[in-house]
Amino acid sequence: MKFWQKIYVFSILVFVIIFNAASIMVIERSHNRMLEQEINSALSQNMSIQSSVNAIVPILRIYDSIDYEKTVLTRIGNEFVGTNHEQRVYLDIRNQKNRVVFSNTDFPIPTQREELGKLGTDEIHYVLRDIGERTILFTSSMVDVNRTSYLFTYMVDVTSLYQDRVDQYRFFVQVDVVACFLYMLIMFFVSRGLTRSIDRLGRTAQVIAQGNFSERVQLKSKDEIGMLAYNFNNMAAVVEDTITELERNNQEKQRFINNFTHELNTPLTSIIAYANFMRTTKYDEETFLDGLNVIYSEGKRLQMLSMKLMNLIVLQEDQFEMEPHDLGAIIAEIKPALDMMAKEKQVTIVAKCEPGELRLEKDLIKVLIFNLVDNAIKASDEQQTITLRVVWHNGDCVLEVTDQGIGIAKEHQDKIFEPFYMVDKSRTRNGKGAGLGLALCQNVASVHNAVIRVNSNENQGTTVEVVFSLTHPKGGIKE
Repeated sequence: MKFWQKIYVFSILVFVIIFNAASIMVIERSHNRMLEQEINSALSQNMSIQSSVNAIVPILRIYDSIDYEKTVLTRIGNEFVGTNHEQRVYLDIRNQKNRVVFSNTDFPIPTQREELGKLGTDEIHYVLRDIGERTILFTSSMVDVNRTSYLFTYMVDVTSLYQDRVDQYRFFVQVDVVACFLYMLIMFFVSRGLTRSIDRLGRTAQVIAQGNFSERVQLKSKDEIGMLAYNFNNMAAVVEDTITELERNNQEKQRFINNFTHELNTPLTSIIAYANFMRTTKYDEETFLDGLNVIYSEGKRLQMLSMKLMNLIVLQEDQFEMEPHDLGAIIAEIKPALDMMAKEKQVTIVAKCEPGELRLEKDLIKVLIFNLVDNAIKASDEQQTITLRVVWHNGDCVLEVTDQGIGIAKEHQDKIFEPFYMVDKSRTRNGKGAGLGLALCQNVASVHNAVIRVNSNENQGTTVEVVFSLTHPKGGIKE
């Protein structure tokens, strides 16, 4: 059963139970009050009869005649009945021998009357009896007149009260049917309207479950369901971002594996090919020397590749202790090694450093500088200049590495920090590159809570800035 159907059915059940119970209580309460009024009125009339009889008892004692008593009582009865002839009331007067003195009843009085049991003088007992299709209220009392007891039974026909109750129930049934029909009709639209928002949530969840993570619930209400839709959309956005991030990470991992396999295969192919050539060819010193040089060069390339991969793993797993160091002093310390790297291309390296201390991990900073300079050398032509600067600006320390080389196209700048990614594959392979240098730089910057920014245009050179700032909670890349 759907949720709107549950609301519909249970609300109708509750309405029917409450409405019927309340209506029955009202009808019964009204009937009982009217019946109570009739009973009180009948008891009051019976007491009036007793009072009338008691008022003439002294006269009856003077005459002391049974016939006279009967005549007087008959006259009282006629006068009383005549006064109440419009109200369908009855009076029955009997002596102690159960002989009728006066009676205007048009129905037989039962012989078995339980209300007469233990009936004393000046007491009134009453009972309701069904006689035929009529309901009669009996009120009975005993009066002593000259040592003779008389039973006065005052009766009222209350059939109309019960008929009114029946009529009220009939009218209520008609009203009940109409009210239930209208309530069912209204609740059908209300329950569907209340659950329409939940249906939207369900349909949206199905669409998202099928892979369309950009789907959102279009609901602007401010009630609880509106808040649920708002939170659902936030949850869907988080799921979409997480799935996108996982897909991106998966693609990066797959690209890493593909590139790693390719980079590993290239030197291994050269080593195997030259080793096989030297194994199957007659010895020639010059040929063998060339082959050994190739094998040595490719072996060194494999060694460099493995070292850089190891550095990447270490940077992701280890915690490093930072100590105060002057970045300019570190550059001055490794400047001779950088000059040796640039000597082959006759590239000039210029260092311009402002003094100042930072909390650094010295060896990692050296790795960062070596890789940035190595990439700048590979991008430069002969006789060009690479400039290293350390400047302080608004409390931030900025390390700049600027070259005059080939530059980086805009479409490649967001990918250059991925492992094994190379903008110019032929140039980097000729320079024994593997595309791991900038990935290492990014990880080193992250360890130092630094940000790397790249500013480059094709054939106009590249400037890489590493911004060390106490205000940055994490390292990252800004272009």
